[in-house]
Amino acid sequence: GLRVGRSRLAGALVVGIMLMHSAVASAERITVLCSNGFKAVLQEVAPQFEKATKHEVAISYSVSAELRRRIEAGERFDIAILTPALMVAMIQGGHITARTRVELARSPMALAVRRGAAKPDVRTVDSLKASLLASRSIAFAKEGSGGVYLMGLLKKFGVFEQMTPKFKPTTTGDDVSKAVAAGEAELGVLPLSEILPVPGVELAGTFPADIQDYSVMVAGASAASSQSPAVKALLEFLTSRGINSVIEKKGMERTK
Repeated sequence: GLRVGRSRLAGALVVGIMLMHSAVASAERITVLCSNGFKAVLQEVAPQFEKATKHEVAISYSVSAELRRRIEAGERFDIAILTPALMVAMIQGGHITARTRVELARSPMALAVRRGAAKPDVRTVDSLKASLLASRSIAFAKEGSGGVYLMGLLKKFGVFEQMTPKFKPTTTGDDVSKAVAAGEAELGVLPLSEILPVPGVELAGTFPADIQDYSVMVAGASAASSQSPAVKALLEFLTSRGINSVIEKKGMERTK
């Protein structure tokens, strides 16, 4: 019971902080462009923030690369949640204020299979390599962190050419899960946080520690909104300890 009490207390503290913030300003509408890597977490915690502060959070989810194009094309937003490399580009381009950048969480790379399907052995680097070579097909989001990671890994293994006929590239992680759930791809490579919430697939395993990499999610406020108390309150909420239990439940971990 102690842990529950503690997390409730942490939650109450967060809510208290939020209410102090929101008492200062009237309710605002905060527009968030969020990478799919943080979707499972944000879907659960955004309503808590809305309830506590009366601010409205309007969220659009996509792969980071697509969000970057939309920001560069002039789409209006208050907060963006992206991969670190794209966040650097957005700060350099003057779209996001550098001092508002915060690291949210990271998720390890993992393999998905159709629910109920046999799971490949991915415990060691050798067994993983053998399982990838034996697989019939493998889905990944072309511009997603899983796709970028997989391409690098196959090149490192020296099996990239050999594996190319098995590739099922998709646009988003959701498409990867759909392909695996429908049996169109035997395996899917995604951050763990994008596998756990999908009913039609299950986790075959995370990649071995020696070659593991992480999908890291960072947030920042747009140059136009960096002074807004509501936007500051949401960034504080996303980095607060009160939501750590949700982050862990969704297959992510805090980096600090």
